Amino acid sequence: MALHELNQYLLESKTDINYKSIDHLVMGNEAADLDSMASAIAYAYLMAARESDKTIVPVMPILRIDFKLRTEAVWVFGQAGIDLNNLIFLDDMDFEDVVKRVTGLVLVDHNKLSGSLDQYGDKVAIILDHHRDEHLYPHAGKKVIEPVGSTTTLVGERLITHDLIDEHLALLLCGTILLDTVNLDPAAGRVTPKDEKIAGVLMKSCPLEQDVYFNKVQEAKFNTADLCTFDLLRKDYKEFKFGKIRCGIASALLPLTQWGEKDTELSLGFESYVQRRSLDLLLSMNAYTDPGFNRDLAIYCKNSELHDKIVEFLEEKGLELTPVSIGDQKPCLEGKISFYRQGNLGISRKKLSPLLDDYFTL
Repeated sequence: MALHELNQYLLESKTDINYKSIDHLVMGNEAADLDSMASAIAYAYLMAARESDKTIVPVMPILRIDFKLRTEAVWVFGQAGIDLNNLIFLDDMDFEDVVKRVTGLVLVDHNKLSGSLDQYGDKVAIILDHHRDEHLYPHAGKKVIEPVGSTTTLVGERLITHDLIDEHLALLLCGTILLDTVNLDPAAGRVTPKDEKIAGVLMKSCPLEQDVYFNKVQEAKFNTADLCTFDLLRKDYKEFKFGKIRCGIASALLPLTQWGEKDTELSLGFESYVQRRSLDLLLSMNAYTDPGFNRDLAIYCKNSELHDKIVEFLEEKGLELTPVSIGDQKPCLEGKISFYRQGNLGISRKKLSPLLDDYFTL
């Protein structure tokens, strides 16, 4: 596959979505991280290549203006030669009108529709994901849910099987796998043998050496210099409903100490975000290298007593939390916030959210 064929496919998809009946709409999760968007593009292309008589369209489930927040995606897509003008974002269409013309939804990098999209569950036809199986949509004709490090591993496996890998798709997929598995490092607790196998095959088509490519992608991901607290919280954000509790979990890419130096009203920023999103609980899981891989955790809760109970619960679950001082901060007007170094590096958002779900729903 030549690069112009991928870009031509994306351009045609952008045209098709405005007026055609759509057989499959391929969409990643609401966080729209690199894994979700890369998987949606590559899997949609694979489906279209195998079923040329069908209209298959990938969608990026964020506003176009928010794509700049995904700094690693901007960089990887550039390396892969993807024309950003050909991508379809939520503000490029009337989603409600489009979904009326969609026969089946294809979920990649998630297996549960969230928020306002939940009403379209009856249209879910295919799922390709690596998160915990929510056991929804029994009517879906195809479900592949495997606990690998990255959904792009599953997509890459299928592209390799159908001999559809070239330099550009290899760059797109391998950059994502390396980032999601921290360069295939077992110590990060994410990589599986399948990730290693697929990344190994993809790297043979990449013009960059593995460590060089990983370092460049990670550098782009951690480039937060121009982002304010509001942008950092929404850059990689997922929202959950745990029983009656509305919880947001952000994934930020700098140490809490650096964030506190950057914003002396960080606590107020969390509080404002909670008010804006009508949340009860907001966590930020910060991952960074200094010089090795580290995790920090910030916890804000509108109810101070509940805040303390959550911290106690997370300690019991083995997060190994050590309080972190982030300097002089203006205090919250209500609620309570606390900051920690997370000793257990294996607990990511993907693993934390089901723990909180169990806590609030038991």
